[in-house]
Amino acid sequence: MNTKRNVPIALPVTGEEEWQALREPLMSGWITQGPKVSEFEKTFAAMHNVKNAIAVTSCTTGLHLILSAMNIGEGDEVIVPAFTWVATANVVLYCGATPVFVDVSLESFNIDIDKISEKITSKTKAVIAVHLFGRCAEINRLREKIGSDIKIIEDAACAAGADLYGEKAGSIGDAASFSFHPRKSITTGEGGMVTTNDDALADTMIQMRNHGATISEEQRHRGPKPYLLPDFNMTGFNYRMTDLQGAVGLVQLSKLRRFIKERQDWANYYQSKLSSIEWLNTPTALKDSQHGWQSFVTYVDPDTAPLPRNKLMEKLQDMGIATRPGTHAVHMLSHIKNRFMIDEHDYPVARNCDKSSMAIPLHNRMTSDDFEYVVKALQNI
Repeated sequence: MNTKRNVPIALPVTGEEEWQALREPLMSGWITQGPKVSEFEKTFAAMHNVKNAIAVTSCTTGLHLILSAMNIGEGDEVIVPAFTWVATANVVLYCGATPVFVDVSLESFNIDIDKISEKITSKTKAVIAVHLFGRCAEINRLREKIGSDIKIIEDAACAAGADLYGEKAGSIGDAASFSFHPRKSITTGEGGMVTTNDDALADTMIQMRNHGATISEEQRHRGPKPYLLPDFNMTGFNYRMTDLQGAVGLVQLSKLRRFIKERQDWANYYQSKLSSIEWLNTPTALKDSQHGWQSFVTYVDPDTAPLPRNKLMEKLQDMGIATRPGTHAVHMLSHIKNRFMIDEHDYPVARNCDKSSMAIPLHNRMTSDDFEYVVKALQNI
């Protein structure tokens, strides 16, 4: 192999354009939520073919905002996949509702739709379908399974720019939340975006995002009545994005299609070059759909791999190649399993994914030499 390289698991692509974009809000003095956030929201909504986009502080607060605006609370149940980031379950707990776990599909890492019906009760108010690692959950099949009375919330943290059979992520369910964390394909540092085609729901979330205020900060500070203060007729939160983030987000959004195209090409490269490694299952995309390729998560077959997954990750780390578990099985986390008396074997596929999934580097700052180095390292093992 070539000389040892350093290949991080992910790096954001930011530079001069993002730096220059910060000048306008910094010079104007309007650095909290304002015109740049508004422009970012409109551009994001247009790109994802959805009527309303609402910028927030993170995907997590976005999901919490959605559940709160849907009046989901104590006594209600929300179905979530057992293999996802902890936030998907935590937001249900924030509302006083109960997360009900469903196992996932090993082929997609997404919620196993065929196992949902048995978990639905009279208390079920919503399903949070996670588009894990950028592959859209099959919302069309999910809707057929659960009917029209139960809300579908897309956890689209990894899915900016993705689509399901031509329908954009964020426009398929009743509402969705995206992430702009630095490990995502586009970033604002922290930050998120909520989308929905339901105007009434959007109006509620816009008000809740700003403490429950009946008028916006722009109306207050740019309007003709300096004495104006809002009424607060509901409990709200401070989930507002800053204009600094909005300015960076606009630049990043202009690059999203190119970023995904590059990731798609390199995902194809990985799939082609790694197909001969029988113990390493590579991720696939749905036909006629756009995978977001937030990350490239493989599955290390514990029965045939030459090393256990963790030892394999350590060996790659020694070679300068960063890896990570795909995510975790939420039902195995202490505060969840102890609270709900769950055994790790209750969701066996999620448990196996927790122990055997492995993300390898895939991001837009990798060179062709980096990709070749990762492939050769795995082939040599």
